[in-house]
Amino acid sequence: MPGRFTSDEIKARLRAERAAGRIVYDALCGSGITAKMAARGGADWITTHILAYFRMQGLSSMAGYLPIGDANAITLELGERSLLNVVTDTPVIAGILCPDPTRDMNRFVQRLADAGFDGVMNCPTVALIDGKFRSDLEETGTGFAREVEVLGHAASIGLYTKAFVTTPDEALAMAEAGVDNIIIHFGNSSGGTIGSKTVLGEEKSLARAAAIFDALAKKYGDLIYTCHGGAIEYPPQFEAFIAKEPRFDGYVGGSSAERFPIEDSVPETARAFKAIRRPG
Repeated sequence: MPGRFTSDEIKARLRAERAAGRIVYDALCGSGITAKMAARGGADWITTHILAYFRMQGLSSMAGYLPIGDANAITLELGERSLLNVVTDTPVIAGILCPDPTRDMNRFVQRLADAGFDGVMNCPTVALIDGKFRSDLEETGTGFAREVEVLGHAASIGLYTKAFVTTPDEALAMAEAGVDNIIIHFGNSSGGTIGSKTVLGEEKSLARAAAIFDALAKKYGDLIYTCHGGAIEYPPQFEAFIAKEPRFDGYVGGSSAERFPIEDSVPETARAFKAIRRPG
C-alpha cells in the first residue's frame, strides 16, 4: 500500500503543473526545517536521503557514499522523526540504497510506505560510480540492476518512483521497470563552501540529456523528466539551461534547495546583528 499520496495522485498533480506551463521542482532536504520551508514555497516533492543528511551537517554530500552510516536507516529515521510530521500536504519521497545486501529490500520498501513515505528513489546510486569498482558492484549483484529491481517493485505496489540516471541504457531500464520520473544526473554541484571544483559543463550536460531524451522519446516520452547537479546552482541558470533543452519538466535541487540558501542567509543575518552598536 502507498503512503499518504498514491502514485496516480502524484502524477496527476505533476501533469497539471506541466499543463499549466509551470516547471516541477523537487527539493532534496536533510532536515525538517528545510523540508517544511521548501514545501511552503511550493516544491512539488520533498525527498530525503543520506546525502542530504550529511549536507545538513555542513559536510559534502559525498560523505553519503562512504561506509560511515546506514543509508536506509538514516532515511527512515529522517522521515519518521523530522519530515513526515512537518510536511503534510506535499509528497515525501525516500531516497534509498537499493542494492543494500543486508536487508530484504521489498519488505523495507513496504516499511517506508507504512511510515508514511509516498515513494522511493535510488539515492545513493551506483550510477555515479565508474571504473573497476563499478564493475565489481555489478558483478556481485549490488549494482544498478538491483536499483531497477527495487524501484520496479515499489512501482508495482503503488508507490511513486523516480530514478537518477546518467546514460540512455540506465534510463531505458528504469522506464521499462515502470519508474514515473527520470532524473538525469549531471554529477556533483559546484558552488558554495563545499561544492565540487570540477563539474560537468553545460555542453556535456546538454549532450547527456539529448541522448537520453532521444532514446526514450518514442515509447516513454510522457514520463516526467527532471535534472540535477552539475553547473546549475540557482533558478536563473536552470531557466537558461531549459531554454536550450525544453524537454525537461523541471529541476531537482539538492545544494540549491538548502545548502546555498543557508550559506547565503545565515552569515548575512549574523553580520547584520554584529553591525548593531550599543547605545552610548
